[in-house]
Amino acid sequence: MTKGKEGVSVAQATEELAAGGAAFSAGDVARRAGVTRQAAYAHLSKLVAAGRARREGAGRGTRYTRSWDFHRVYPISGLDESAVWTEVHAELPQLARVPSNVRNVVGYCFTEMLNNAIDHSTGVDAAATIWLTGDALTVEIVDDGIGVFRRIREEWSLPDDLASIAELSKGKRTTFPERHSGEGIFFTSKAVDHFELASGGYRWRVDNTRRDMAVGESTTRRGTLVRFDVDTSVDRSLAAVFAPYTNVDTEFDRSEIVLHLLEAGAAFLSRSEAKRLAAGLDQFRVVTLDFRGVEDVGQGFVDELFRVWSREHPNTRFVPINMNEGVRFMVERGLPGNQSRS
Repeated sequence: MTKGKEGVSVAQATEELAAGGAAFSAGDVARRAGVTRQAAYAHLSKLVAAGRARREGAGRGTRYTRSWDFHRVYPISGLDESAVWTEVHAELPQLARVPSNVRNVVGYCFTEMLNNAIDHSTGVDAAATIWLTGDALTVEIVDDGIGVFRRIREEWSLPDDLASIAELSKGKRTTFPERHSGEGIFFTSKAVDHFELASGGYRWRVDNTRRDMAVGESTTRRGTLVRFDVDTSVDRSLAAVFAPYTNVDTEFDRSEIVLHLLEAGAAFLSRSEAKRLAAGLDQFRVVTLDFRGVEDVGQGFVDELFRVWSREHPNTRFVPINMNEGVRFMVERGLPGNQSRS
């Protein structure tokens, strides 16, 4: 996307104008971001349709304001995420009507994602925004740092930002092991109805209402944007979120990998792809491999992953699921006696 003199995207230009408190126009956004008025109008229309902005007037006299219930921009230096959550409670008395177990889930996700901005972003400011309408609660945290996918890519020498998304989806992957377990993004993405992580022109979306994930393009190019929403009328608890991935000692020892996040294509053929998939998975006791959307696997991929790597890491067990007939044939052919299921 073309950027203006300040090098900001349409989304960032909108955020900065809205933070000033005054109403603004599509033309204001277009000039700030260096894009056409039509592109700015299209972005603002999406915000209005999603209930995240208010529109007044018509034609070139149309003005916009953000329709948030809570919005603050904080200097990252010295910021305490728990103090911010306390401030949210004070500013949003309607949170008291949300069941405590659901409120605890939201609080966990909010503080984990804001803490990531504090510890990892290397940015100057972080903005926290909340919309609460009826039972629908949406949280958005935006920082102006290096960008989560770029940071992971550079830290681990990955080929591109898409590989960073794949690593994040595994869990226990962090660029700051002294302070972080790498669990925050993983469990937040499982705890809410919809989760989005965007940076560097890409976004990773998790839809838990459909049990699906997707990777696509994003207008967020600078810094990192995290957004999640929760239906507060649906019962949920942190214990229920953690249970499928922890053992009786509450140790995080299970993970689930959706393979189609790892590569642009629908086939996994080589040993190098298997090695990239398996990186870091020795930290888990059981790893479910979800093959939905994968059309073909090669003998080299199967042999490297299920025989070579598994022999070198006997404490980790792979459980393949959602295989089509061709994939099932290759897995079972390469693993005589190994149990698999569809």
